[in-house]
Amino acid sequence: MRGLKGKVAIVTGAGSGIGQGIAKRLGCEGAKVIVDYVGTPEGAEETERAIEQAGGEGEIVKADVTNMEDVKALVDAAWNKFGSADILVNNAGMEKRSDFWDTPEEDYDKVMAVNLRGPFFLTQAFVRRLRDAKRPGHIVNISSVHEDMVFPGFATYCCSKGGMRMFMRDLAVELGPLGIMVNNVAPGAIATPINKALLEDKPKLNALLGNIPLGRMGSVDDVAGVVAFLVSDDAAYITGSTFVVDGGLMRNYREQ
Repeated sequence: MRGLKGKVAIVTGAGSGIGQGIAKRLGCEGAKVIVDYVGTPEGAEETERAIEQAGGEGEIVKADVTNMEDVKALVDAAWNKFGSADILVNNAGMEKRSDFWDTPEEDYDKVMAVNLRGPFFLTQAFVRRLRDAKRPGHIVNISSVHEDMVFPGFATYCCSKGGMRMFMRDLAVELGPLGIMVNNVAPGAIATPINKALLEDKPKLNALLGNIPLGRMGSVDDVAGVVAFLVSDDAAYITGSTFVVDGGLMRNYREQ
């Protein structure tokens, strides 16, 4: 795979988990990276250090994707610091568990705001910059196997990820003439801090692993490698697709 030297990437939710892994990988491949985070800065600082230790360059920006002023500031930061941006990775996301009949309006609004509304308007701000500069670009959304696969108790999450699938497909057609490629990466069960309770619950973990043909949880590196490929020149003719990273889970899943 050809490297990303000279490219500039914006990665949301880059202070932990999958987003952190993606930001580190892109930085190690030579990209300059805008490291977005919300909450406390320690994770983002760790990401930036890893990029710099690999000889890359990072810039930490605190931005909430549900806040339109933050969204604009995040895109502006790339142009102000590095002169442009070529890559947007919409990674920030969340989930809330509840039975459908008990799901409160505020939970629905929050999940949709982070998982779908935020990426919509951040992508819009990013594309406007590319269009005005007459530059091509890459957009990768970190979706989920649940853009297709049912997940009882997480109707809001499934709705948001299903929306992300059609968002990607629509933009691939609409933005293709501008030289902007749009794809989704759909992780399955990935070992991240958000899954700490599952990883420590052996019966539940073993039941899940029994549904995964490869017999293991995925790692953030498994996801980051696919993202790095999709934003490289080696993927110059790929747009409008979802790339599932799940060890075969979708093909073998059974509700317990």
